[in-house]
Amino acid sequence: MIDKFRGALYGVAIGDALGGTTEFMTASEIQQKYGRVTDIIGGGYWNLEPGETTDDTAMTMAVARGILKDPDHPIPQIGQEFLAWAATRPKDIGNIIAHVFRLYQGDWFAAAERAHEELNGLTAGNGSLMRCLPVALAYADVSRMEEVTVLQSKMTHWDSLADEACRVYNRIASRMLRGQPLPSALAAEVQGTRYESALYVEPNVVPDGFVVHTFQWVVHILSTTPDFEQAVQFAANLGGDADTIGAIAGGLAGLDCGFEALPARYVESILVGKELDELAVGLHRLYTKSER
Repeated sequence: MIDKFRGALYGVAIGDALGGTTEFMTASEIQQKYGRVTDIIGGGYWNLEPGETTDDTAMTMAVARGILKDPDHPIPQIGQEFLAWAATRPKDIGNIIAHVFRLYQGDWFAAAERAHEELNGLTAGNGSLMRCLPVALAYADVSRMEEVTVLQSKMTHWDSLADEACRVYNRIASRMLRGQPLPSALAAEVQGTRYESALYVEPNVVPDGFVVHTFQWVVHILSTTPDFEQAVQFAANLGGDADTIGAIAGGLAGLDCGFEALPARYVESILVGKELDELAVGLHRLYTKSER
């Protein structure tokens, strides 16, 4: 089971690092410059070091740390982890999240609601979806998992489209943790949702930061690629918000195959590997405890 937890967290980081090279590029620009991105080479808009990750991985780790500090009341601790990360002046903070950080005065939900008003209701970004997987890895009880999933989303993304996507995503992960393979878990949870049309059919939307577009691409990638490597490469070569789409797809693909099946060249390049290992152990312990 710990192999699955490590696979999930490394999957997020690998998808992030691979897609970080091509973020904000178009598919044709990627093809012209790189041919096809298949390795973690860094560079890109953020001038990343090879194996360096962005806000997708950093905020995923922040959610994990916050939960581990206080599983019964995780939101204040997650918030403290967010603020500690922001204080490091990272290269990349999403616009919605940065806006909420500026408004925060002790109440995350008040800040998120105010940001929603000031941004004219445009808070359905993918920034809470990219970081929500640790919630599914922490809580075996599905109702508790869904509750925390929504709360961590509402901390920054007030639009219900964001927490809807987070719930669907983490329900897929929850099914997988109970032994269901990715294809059937994916199909079961997107059936009857706005994402069902992306199963096996390429979505006619741009791969941008709107959470609905992002998750449509994730569903399509996970339903049409045969393994982890092809899933994260698909995301990286889409361009657009490639690091986030890669991180979200990579998390479930890594959970499915497990750590030992991840390409060694990807695993060995990730700069935050030690921290991911520690978080995987902590989340596995918490999940096992919550099963009892």
